[in-house]
Amino acid sequence: MTIDRTTLERHGLTPDEYERIVRALHREPTMTELGIFSVMWSEHCSYKSSRLHLRKLPTRGPRVLQGPGENAGAVDIGDGLAAVFKIESHNHPSFIEPYQGAATGVGGIIRDIFTMGARPIALMNALRFGPLDGPHGARTRRIVEGVVAGIGGYGNSIGIATIGGEIAFEDPYAGNPLVNVLCLGIADASALVKGTASGAGNPVYYVGAKTGRDGIHGATMASAEFDDKSAEKRPAVQVGDPFMEKLLLEACLELMKTDALIGVQDMGAAGLTCSTCEMGARGGAGIEIDVQHVPQRETGMTPYEIMLSESQERMLLVVKKGREAEVERIFDKWDLHAAHIGEVTTDGVMRVKDHGRVVAEIPNGALVDEAPVYDRPTRRPAYLDHATTIDAAALARVEPRDALLDVLASPTVASKRWVYTQYDTMVRTNTIALAGLTAGVVRVKETNRAIAVATDGNGRYCYLNPRRGAMLALAEAARNVVCAGAVPIGATNCLNFGNPERPEIMWQFVECVEGLAEACRALDVPITGGNVSLYNETDGKAIYPTPIIGVVGLIEDAAKVVTRTFKRDGDVVVLLGEDRGELGGSEYLRTVHKRVRGDAPSLDLARERALQAVTIDAAAAGWLRSAHDCSDGGIAVTLAECCFDTGGLGATIELDGTSPETALFSESASRIVVSVAPSNERDLLEAAAAAGVPARRIGTVGGTRLSIRVGGERAIDVAVGEAEQVWTTALEKYFKRVAA
Repeated sequence: MTIDRTTLERHGLTPDEYERIVRALHREPTMTELGIFSVMWSEHCSYKSSRLHLRKLPTRGPRVLQGPGENAGAVDIGDGLAAVFKIESHNHPSFIEPYQGAATGVGGIIRDIFTMGARPIALMNALRFGPLDGPHGARTRRIVEGVVAGIGGYGNSIGIATIGGEIAFEDPYAGNPLVNVLCLGIADASALVKGTASGAGNPVYYVGAKTGRDGIHGATMASAEFDDKSAEKRPAVQVGDPFMEKLLLEACLELMKTDALIGVQDMGAAGLTCSTCEMGARGGAGIEIDVQHVPQRETGMTPYEIMLSESQERMLLVVKKGREAEVERIFDKWDLHAAHIGEVTTDGVMRVKDHGRVVAEIPNGALVDEAPVYDRPTRRPAYLDHATTIDAAALARVEPRDALLDVLASPTVASKRWVYTQYDTMVRTNTIALAGLTAGVVRVKETNRAIAVATDGNGRYCYLNPRRGAMLALAEAARNVVCAGAVPIGATNCLNFGNPERPEIMWQFVECVEGLAEACRALDVPITGGNVSLYNETDGKAIYPTPIIGVVGLIEDAAKVVTRTFKRDGDVVVLLGEDRGELGGSEYLRTVHKRVRGDAPSLDLARERALQAVTIDAAAAGWLRSAHDCSDGGIAVTLAECCFDTGGLGATIELDGTSPETALFSESASRIVVSVAPSNERDLLEAAAAAGVPARRIGTVGGTRLSIRVGGERAIDVAVGEAEQVWTTALEKYFKRVAA
């Protein structure tokens, strides 16, 4: 081996992988070729630790138009239209440089959507941070502020509504925040664009921003653990320009209306390298480029730097020979670079030249199809031997009213208004429900339909029971779109884990994937694509295993969207589903008793499917005034949130049970609290009974207090205004304190 071990380590390659490179090339690689292999064989690009297991996920369904393997997934929503969507992570960059890390994460996922020929109409995000107080509180608050500002700054500037999301604050994310961003777009179902190269001699165009040195080895950086020197990796974080992206979006969509385009690919992770070899591999072709023609914003850039740069707002196009002038005219109209940098070949080789001199010559298959695939060893973590039990007798007695207020004040449960008021949630007038009132809902213009989107994932559940935790994440995300009145039709996932080279982490990953696959099959929600983010560790401390699941649902009549809030005095409150007194992994146990213990809630997938079907039918029939699923904080928090944002409308509730703690704060799955007009109560209960779904009246809407009795005894009696004040102000107080 002529390249030293230090150079290999800097490139994230092992000696065995280097030997594979030599065998693939039948010679030693040049330094440019080594850099190309390092990014394409990185965990971030090759999925070498996860690919074997991702094959277990169901990816086909009657509405699936495009599954995994392209820039984004697509599902049929009727009227000749497709919903195009995907979720991606930008975790490591957001830890190093919060604003730009989050902003470029938004920019990257937007490009994935319009690359498919879809106009992006909505963004969502799923965020995880460490505690806002304690020894690392100041750093966490700085990261939170930067991430939120970056998401808002990019999305607001480009004119795409951020319609919702979710945030949790837990100790394991203090050294590794998670920034997962989902984008949804609408396209002509018959005109989806693919990232493919074909046709010998067809020109290859570079369009968009100039190439700089930002983001070099970004994919490699995202495939490694962090330590106390991680700030030194700041140059690996890209810098975004949303105004440039807006121009690029419009120019690409205009070009896609012509028949001049063969294929298009975003220069995301691994930049020009990834787009070149992946387009060639998909089309069974080769691509030859000369980097001297690549627009550059810095002087003296080497071929190595140009190929590995992850500068933002850039795309690679393959167009029909003879249509060059038309392509250049469109991009010139939008004041963008459109540089002819190469041609499609028939030899299946990625060939890179510098002023005519070959500096890299690699078969596309070696980079894309022959990347290492590891079946890493797994081992059940020892902590599970003691973490899954709860000593109920050791829990101090807490007044239920005080416990409710404490849980409502938890940053994970509290209102996220401080966050979403920094986003433009209504731009382009597609948004139907205000952020925080239900799943994100946007209308499909020129139709009667709407699309609901939700993201969910509970790291505590997955820490205590990875398989069931992943199942619960899919079930809750689907349940949330169902509560808006939508039928779940597709899902995307962002799988966030620690170092897969540790058998305990790999066991968590495998368990989560298998649980997710089982839930997707049972609920008939196929996975259309996603992202895996590994090595989320700092100084050897891993995050909770955190699969974030995004579910897209279709509402046939946009006028029948349902939100969480009670609507009218005298309405009947009905609980669909039943409580099983499960406190394991609950927000109550963590917030009130400072413990993360017990087993994750049980889940009967057949019962979950029946519950969702009844709720969908009831919403379509117009029976539901409100619907809100029981999750973080249990039914006590669910009922309180149904009262919030109503102007103080309360409820009187009667619950079964002998223990107020479990009756109020259990997080048993497959439960939805709905309200209906008294005239529709029988309809709903009869429909639930016919479907085998437990359902009963638990109270009525009215007054200005939330009053809950358990087993006939008063447990909670609180003014809605008081509880809402706690819930509304809990999060922003941390940041007001910083400002002061």
